[in-house]
Amino acid sequence: MWSSPLFWIAVSLTVFWALGAYNRLMRLRSAVVQAFGAFDAHMQRLLALLGEVAAARPVDGAVSRTVDPASTVIPAVRADDRMAALEGATVQFSASLAVARARPLHADALAALAAARSVLDACWAAAMNESAGLATQNVAAPGDSSAAPTQGSVAVDEASGDTGAAASVALHTLVPLQIRWSENVAHAGHAIDTFNDAVRQYNEAVAQFPASLLARLFGFKATRGL
Repeated sequence: MWSSPLFWIAVSLTVFWALGAYNRLMRLRSAVVQAFGAFDAHMQRLLALLGEVAAARPVDGAVSRTVDPASTVIPAVRADDRMAALEGATVQFSASLAVARARPLHADALAALAAARSVLDACWAAAMNESAGLATQNVAAPGDSSAAPTQGSVAVDEASGDTGAAASVALHTLVPLQIRWSENVAHAGHAIDTFNDAVRQYNEAVAQFPASLLARLFGFKATRGL
């Protein structure tokens, strides 16, 4: 048996197949990691954008001191709450991204990242809609009154004018932020598609028999997409 040429040919073919299958699994796993790196780069830019939004956020109470208490305190407080929720979602997403970056093939880390990104998207939409509505309301507010000004209303008119000017600036600031967010979402969407495609190919290779035996032997495990 040991001296049979057919035996050593079979052994050689098995070894060559195992090397080829192992290299293929390694190549596909590396493609998943690289695809996640491209997605991570877009998320880093997104976090930088969110950092700019947080830095531009007025201090607590600043809005309520400048707006008309009779009409816009509740919307202002609500907008402030939305921004606070956005900051909390940003912290959660940043932490989930760091874990996934360290373990880009770990299914649980990717699931947590996908959930954190969904929360972040929802908080962003809520914060921007609330802030845009408040800014629009404050821009329109100074022109709503048609009554003749009185001595007691001069200070209120001046305050309203200051509020309208500040709100107008805020409204014009929101538009570029929304554009940058939309661009980042579009680019990240392409990166996610690439990552998910790499994950699909890798998972198919891990599950394919007889390569699945080799994958189990060397610890190749299926992962999940985003």
